[in-house]
Amino acid sequence: MNNTWRDRDRDFQKHLPGGETTGSQLHDVLSKTETELRPIPGFDENVDDRNYYRLQHDIDCDEVYPNIILGDASTAKNKKFLKRLGVTHVLNTAEGNRFGLVNTNRHYYSDTSIEYLGLPIIDLPTIDISQYFPAAVSFIHNALSSGGKVFVHCMLGISRSATCVIAYLMTKKEMLAVDAIQLVRTNRCINPNQGFLRQLANLDNRLRRERLNKALQSTL
Repeated sequence: MNNTWRDRDRDFQKHLPGGETTGSQLHDVLSKTETELRPIPGFDENVDDRNYYRLQHDIDCDEVYPNIILGDASTAKNKKFLKRLGVTHVLNTAEGNRFGLVNTNRHYYSDTSIEYLGLPIIDLPTIDISQYFPAAVSFIHNALSSGGKVFVHCMLGISRSATCVIAYLMTKKEMLAVDAIQLVRTNRCINPNQGFLRQLANLDNRLRRERLNKALQSTL
């Protein structure tokens, strides 16, 4: 072949094994994956005590990957519970004071040793959540690399936060979008909006191309 590297890259990017990933495909995977019933992290399901049950009433979270806890705003504000879980990092993917946002910040956790990052993401299909992927992925990666445990949340822990966790699994654990969504959905009933799913599909296609190009170049 006499093509330049630019021509080779352009030709190579036209084709992906199995075709392009689409938001519709990811939605189908999401809807067909059942969530398994699991005990709340930090609690022993075999303990039969009324006061013990009462402690769980305002807790809504699930461990979706080792040392990644995905949950809601109420649980994120429960610093006593976070300490009980051994959480070292909190990622708020809905920081702000407006409706639909969670009004915590770095100061909220200043009386703890928790490291905090807040991202002001609105849960709308038109929002470009992908611009926050690098910061979210880096924060989660640093938490786990240091031996920590990260609590990722938004309002309900099903859309914005779930999307960021999936992006982390795709980027750092090299999972396909389909596999990452299935894994998280199996452990928690997540439901990223259609716009977020499309952006995860775009990320999947970009990462697949990068890995295929890297594999191609290594053979030349």
